[in-house]
Amino acid sequence: MSVLRQQNEIQAEAAAIPLLQSESSLHETASRARKRRTTWVWTGRALVIIVVLGGWQWFTTVGWVDKFFYGQPSDIWNSLVVLFTEGTAFGSIWENIWVTVQEALYGFLLGTVGGIILGILLGSNRYLSDVLNPYIKVVNSVPRIVLGSIFIVAFGLGIFPKILLAAVLVFFAVFFNAYQGVREVDQNLVANVRVLGASPLQIARHVTIPSAMTWIIASLHTAFGFAIIGALVAEVLGAQKGIGLIISQAQGHFDPNTVFACMVIMAVVTLGAEYLITLLEKVVLKWRPPSRYEAQAI
Repeated sequence: MSVLRQQNEIQAEAAAIPLLQSESSLHETASRARKRRTTWVWTGRALVIIVVLGGWQWFTTVGWVDKFFYGQPSDIWNSLVVLFTEGTAFGSIWENIWVTVQEALYGFLLGTVGGIILGILLGSNRYLSDVLNPYIKVVNSVPRIVLGSIFIVAFGLGIFPKILLAAVLVFFAVFFNAYQGVREVDQNLVANVRVLGASPLQIARHVTIPSAMTWIIASLHTAFGFAIIGALVAEVLGAQKGIGLIISQAQGHFDPNTVFACMVIMAVVTLGAEYLITLLEKVVLKWRPPSRYEAQAI
């Protein structure tokens, strides 16, 4: 019996060797495919930058596009160098960047918290939703950028009116996603949890909010961009420091290169925030199975 058992074990190990080799081969093939795809993606991205910037530089050099109005990549680079080496009339560029980022960040946090709370509250309570729905639509229809002038007249040229305008822009982006996310929660699941004796607070904590979190996180990717827009617009309308003030001064001096340079700086800031929000999304939604697009990219 011992000899027979040994023979069976040897045969099982021999049969498993091709399977292990096949699995290893599949992993190697998948790894090569991922590396090849990453290479092609970065090649495409670099090609887009080369075509856009190279074409822009060429068209302005030969005179097909007037660089007085549209600037020139080489001059934009020179403007960036001047901003970071010589500063501005309103202090160092780092100081002005921090003022704008601070306004956008506070406005982003204020608008996000308000949008999530009100969105979950109205999405969970049908009566409140029916009562406030027309008023929310009326407020949403108002051009919110116009509120910047009202805030500056009411609160002065300090940081507070910029935060308010940024918060208003962020609020509606987050609110509608949170509201719709709550309404998309599986009602059968909510009913089952309620039957088990869960309180409304427990239902919101363990069912409603986690289910709506996908919608809420998705809104944050665009919400920070709205916060930057709100801070910049408010600074253009009236400020003592900030990137928007530099843009306003450059506009008055017919200097499109500095305007584009400030746009580049804010684009880098926004991309950094987008990266951090993506990390937050991976942490908060790590329980979520990969979507079809994500599965195809693996």
